[in-house]
Amino acid sequence: MISFFNSVRKTIVLLIAFSCYILCSRAQSESSNFWNQVRYGGGVGLNFGDGFFSATLAPSAIYEFNNYFALGLGLNATFNNQKSVYKSTILGGSLISLFNVIPELQLSAEFEELNVNRRYNVNLNIPDDNYWSPALFLGAGYRSGNITFGVRYDVLFDRERSIYLDPWAPFMRFYF
Repeated sequence: MISFFNSVRKTIVLLIAFSCYILCSRAQSESSNFWNQVRYGGGVGLNFGDGFFSATLAPSAIYEFNNYFALGLGLNATFNNQKSVYKSTILGGSLISLFNVIPELQLSAEFEELNVNRRYNVNLNIPDDNYWSPALFLGAGYRSGNITFGVRYDVLFDRERSIYLDPWAPFMRFYF
């Protein structure tokens, strides 16, 4: 199973490199038109409660090849703090692909690779943890202008290692 995930990771890295090559070669040949096709977006998250705090910053950019297909990259930085229990820092990136079946229906695939670094309170006698957590989200959403609402499913979900509680997750996506 581990060799399968390593093969998937290598394939995705090659796809990212190939996509970047295509985007860069297109940008050189159409440099004036390239930036007109780039859209920026992302997410910001803030969560707090009884002794808990979490903040996320996740910018992203996509290149719209046409009215149907877009490909892009995203970054993710998250900090969590559970008072007297643990602190975690999560950093990583993602490769995003969007396909508009019709203007209102958007399908998406997003590969995300996050480095999770958890530091526990020494009094709990739990060893600190540092690992990579992959996720491959397949989603569908309703699109209206620059906003898409939908749901996505992580096909690589691992209950022990995922930073998410469930493989299903709602999303709201903005690109301007």
